[in-house]
Amino acid sequence: MNIAYYSHYFSPEIGAPSARIHNLATQWLHMGNHVQVVTCFPNHPTGRIYPGYRAGRYLREDFEGIDVHRHWTYVTPNKGFVKKTLGHFSYWPAAALISGPRLLAPDVAIGSSPTLFAAMAAAGLAKRRQIPFIMEVRDLWPAIFVELGIIRNRQLIRWLERLEMRLYHQATKIVVVTEAFRTKLIERSLPEKKVWTISNGADLEFWNAPRDKSDLRTRYNLDNRFVVLYIGAHGISHALERVLDSASELKEDFPGIHFLFVGEGAEKEKLMQSASQRKLTNVTFIDPVSKVEVRDFYALADVCLVPLRNIPLFETFVPSKMFEMMAMSRPIIGSVRGEAARILSQSGAAQVVEPEDSRALTRALLDVYHLPDDARREMGERGREFVARYYSRPAQARKYLEVIEAAMAEYQDR
Repeated sequence: MNIAYYSHYFSPEIGAPSARIHNLATQWLHMGNHVQVVTCFPNHPTGRIYPGYRAGRYLREDFEGIDVHRHWTYVTPNKGFVKKTLGHFSYWPAAALISGPRLLAPDVAIGSSPTLFAAMAAAGLAKRRQIPFIMEVRDLWPAIFVELGIIRNRQLIRWLERLEMRLYHQATKIVVVTEAFRTKLIERSLPEKKVWTISNGADLEFWNAPRDKSDLRTRYNLDNRFVVLYIGAHGISHALERVLDSASELKEDFPGIHFLFVGEGAEKEKLMQSASQRKLTNVTFIDPVSKVEVRDFYALADVCLVPLRNIPLFETFVPSKMFEMMAMSRPIIGSVRGEAARILSQSGAAQVVEPEDSRALTRALLDVYHLPDDARREMGERGREFVARYYSRPAQARKYLEVIEAAMAEYQDR
């Protein structure tokens, strides 16, 4: 089978979409399929082209056996709504005019959203090549922007919702990453048999680094510190100011607890200013790191954080990083509700507190801090066993292939 996978994000970029697509594509290759990924030149989240690449009109590369088609897009850092939207929009015509004509006879086109523009490009290719289109929904656009207050123009919201529904109806199958997403789409009158859930997960072989990271601890002056790690996007979705509140509560009485923020995003500069104004000497900010280095930071952490804002729509979200953390045998504190809270609670590897409740976060941190080393280690190991049983990448890839085969059969029947 020849699979064309459209995504704005792909390796070597770090983050949930890149990891998901890379891992699934690798598994499909091992199962005897050909995979073509249509993406842009790697630049997320800094807006700077990654080392080893040079911005241009088009590049085709063999990326670990995956046939990758990279095309021009407007490159901008992951901040500023207008510029980010322009960068996202530019993917669509470039994919259609530059990469699309170069694809080798795909049997199916998958468009991964966000962004809707990647899904639109995949839908356009599917129509031209007369093949099934599968829409993958990792976040609910535009609903998330509406709840966060980023988009308020009612006319624009209605236009985006019509575009969203048109793509859903055009798709032969829809793949979502949480059961809550599936429920929401079915509530919007989409047929149950059309919407499938293929959750995020973790590659257990990769997320399995040695625990001894004393060299990294020394580099960042973390020797003999209890390291609380947040790693990922520093954006408006994660309520990281509340994490700073917790750091402020703990800095006097528990100076051995140190908060490490690794990543980039629209809120990072504001967070750094806030930490400086509060004189938080127990907080360190680190620039984005590679996927291998992400693994190293997980390995040095004593506990990892998975925070989200306290808004209803986030009850349907399951941050993919929590599967990586569990695979790395790290204890977790999740400031989440809904499906993510349920998964973390079932894993036995996490404490779950209310979103944006800094005092509850502080209490949970102290609970984990006061655990004996063996108890923390057992907590982390339960998480790895849980991921191995329910969220391994090979099992997800096999299930996704079933969806693709069902889509092809249904399309041919039509």
